[in-house]
Amino acid sequence: MTDTVSQTSTPQKRKLLDTLELDTRLLGMIGAFILVCIAFNVLTDGRFLTPRNIFNLTIQTVSVAIMATGMVFIIVTRHIDLSVGSLLATCSAIMAMTQTVVLPDWLGLGLGHWAIAPGAIIVGLIAGCLIGGFQGWLVGYLGIPAFIVTLGGLLVWRNVAWYLTNGQTIGPLDDSFVIFGGIGGTLGETWSWIFGIVALAFALFSQWQGRRSKITHDFPVKPLWAEALLAAIYAVAILGFIWLLNSYDIPENRLERMFEARGAVMPEGYTEGYGLPISVLLLIGIAIVMTLVARRTRLGRYIFATGGNPDAAELSGINTRLLTVKVFAIMGALCAVAGLVASARLSFHSNDIGTLDELRVIAAAVIGGTALSGGIGTIYGAILGALIMQSLQSGMAMVGVDAPFQNIVVGSVLVLAVLIDIIYRKRTGAK
Repeated sequence: MTDTVSQTSTPQKRKLLDTLELDTRLLGMIGAFILVCIAFNVLTDGRFLTPRNIFNLTIQTVSVAIMATGMVFIIVTRHIDLSVGSLLATCSAIMAMTQTVVLPDWLGLGLGHWAIAPGAIIVGLIAGCLIGGFQGWLVGYLGIPAFIVTLGGLLVWRNVAWYLTNGQTIGPLDDSFVIFGGIGGTLGETWSWIFGIVALAFALFSQWQGRRSKITHDFPVKPLWAEALLAAIYAVAILGFIWLLNSYDIPENRLERMFEARGAVMPEGYTEGYGLPISVLLLIGIAIVMTLVARRTRLGRYIFATGGNPDAAELSGINTRLLTVKVFAIMGALCAVAGLVASARLSFHSNDIGTLDELRVIAAAVIGGTALSGGIGTIYGAILGALIMQSLQSGMAMVGVDAPFQNIVVGSVLVLAVLIDIIYRKRTGAK
């Protein structure tokens, strides 16, 4: 009797997944994330799933997640970048020195001037793009393996950052720069709800457009109940996330200082939530842009074609050497953005910023389903992988696990993720 039930329930589950057109790998990652959260919530007596910890978890994930979106393109083209943590440190040092030394000494601009933050960010982005492009040129045009080039970069750029700052901590950073770090810059409750509603409307519009396009081209479409179920999932996920972030209240003493800065007195019993961090908003924007590049542009098609079969791509006329330069330049620019977020979250540049981020970024991409053999990977998978990695580290820290054992777990999870990926592709016949 038990065998009969299990044999009939499995096809029914598969039929449901096929009807909803859900990615089974994505569902597996979401399931793993939920299990991790539940386990740590039990071990921490309910402290892991509080609004405060979820808020902190999101802003801690951003810098690694931003770089993980670029690492997808790197790995898809059958390369690797071990220098991302060191390049983040160099870009962070350049931006910190630009706003505390270069612009004040050369142009007489002090902290608080409107041009300080934009100037520092632009300089950091240019530096990251040039360094990444240079590493890509070494790989693409000189034929040096990416592993060797970026392993050298790991050592070179970490110490370049040290020399740029003479080994000193640089700060404080400009207030307009610090807002990109998370807790120092949020949308507030009202604008967070507005953003959530707009994001939900965009998701539902995209869903409707996709269905309309399939009907126009005579492709099969999901039944209406499946569309309604997906719409409900979108609504719960987006608005629930906004509700959680808005539930984390700003401390009373900070609220009082905010009212004093406006020349007002805080009403008795007044409370206000932080809302959506600007750094998370930045990550969402980057995720959308990178997804559009991957799916809707010639560059994205060339990246996945080259990763799938480099020889065939080159014979079809794709300039794989220049493509390698472009992919590494994108990775460098994203390292600069991650450096902006990481240093802004600390409100200063430190010499150990970005340490071991190369491990976390590669692990996030691989856990998110990016195949080390090339040709396969998703942006949303890498971001979810980064969230899983950060959840593991934050949860272990809250439980009291020491740092060395945390790294042991992270390394083990990376190996396990690759093993699961290999088994999955063998069973499904995917390459």
